[in-house]
Amino acid sequence: MYKIFFKRVIDVILAVIALPFWFIILAIISPIIYFQDKGPIFYNAPRLGKNGKVFEMYKFRSMKVNAPDIRNKDGSTFNAENDPRLTKIGKFIRKTSLDETPQLLNIIKGDMSIIGPRPDLPEHEELYEGDENRKLEVRPGVTGLNQAYYRNTVPWKERIQHDIYYIDNLSFWLDIKIFFKTAVSVLKREDVFVTENSKKSSENKRIGV
Repeated sequence: MYKIFFKRVIDVILAVIALPFWFIILAIISPIIYFQDKGPIFYNAPRLGKNGKVFEMYKFRSMKVNAPDIRNKDGSTFNAENDPRLTKIGKFIRKTSLDETPQLLNIIKGDMSIIGPRPDLPEHEELYEGDENRKLEVRPGVTGLNQAYYRNTVPWKERIQHDIYYIDNLSFWLDIKIFFKTAVSVLKREDVFVTENSKKSSENKRIGV
């Protein structure tokens, strides 16, 4: 019942409550993003949603206009603190995860959930193997198991297995744990950018759920 009905109800209620606070963030961040390079405020990224439906995921733009698309070896998006594509404000909103806050609008629209697997790029659907497409059984989340416990330190294929674990064990209490663990990780700014040290430390971590 939680997975089918109450999860969506809670998503909408919390997103609507948070919306006025997000408008304050919008009023502060938007002019800074614009005046740094006169580019758009938002970056609307196509992503895979529930059942493979493609939707536009909203983010504050953190990169310079017309920044090249750089990928990791596994096809996932490149993410590093010294990424020359980031604007000054972009580096800050990445570290604080403020760039993800426009996804409140995606939650209200029904594209996303507060907690769930982070959405993949549309072209990644062709790279799924075995049961990996099971991550599309639920709405993608603003945060999820990987973001709470690993942030950006594990390979894409390993993240998919964590997503499947989440789907198999989805419950109200698991979502609560992920929510508060995410809050702690964001406040500590842990593993926001990929480094060799963060990759090594992730090998010793265990999901505490």
